[in-house]
Amino acid sequence: MEAIEELGKEHRAIGLMLRVLEAVSARIQRGERVAITDLDAMVEFLSVFADQCHHGKEEDFLFPALETAGIPRQGGPIGVMLDEHAQGRALIARLREAIGGIESGKAAASAEFASAAGDYVALLRRHIDKGNNVLFAMAEARLSPIQDGELCQAFEKLELDRIGPGKHEEFHALLDRFRQQYLANSR
Repeated sequence: MEAIEELGKEHRAIGLMLRVLEAVSARIQRGERVAITDLDAMVEFLSVFADQCHHGKEEDFLFPALETAGIPRQGGPIGVMLDEHAQGRALIARLREAIGGIESGKAAASAEFASAAGDYVALLRRHIDKGNNVLFAMAEARLSPIQDGELCQAFEKLELDRIGPGKHEEFHALLDRFRQQYLANSR
């Protein structure tokens, strides 16, 4: 299914940002300086690309399609995924607050950033694994080619409406820069 392939590609991009976030968090914990603009860009990516765009596609279109196909919201994987989206939003807020503390020189802010980053990375890795191995398999088994086409159209419209034209490409360019800058000598 083309819609599921698109979500899977987005999972890979988010996974790359999670690796960057880990590397940056380790630098901060070692007392190394990381540009506030880079920290802000990471949080913007997580807030806009991962949450508003990717999670928006799931919440507004994929999950309702799966519910229509007989997968219950409560007591099943959809409810778990929605809860994890909410947890992710709370962790992004913690990251933003920690960045403000780092910027203003608060001693505990670096530790809070590292803690929030670690919690976010762990949450999103588990979340992506469930999406890839449980929810997406359910979608491929239950949704028709017509529904796939409808999802693709809805995803495209959401992306234009929520993040705007060209922003997706800007996020991928940011990922490429961060990969070179923060991951060149790791893994």
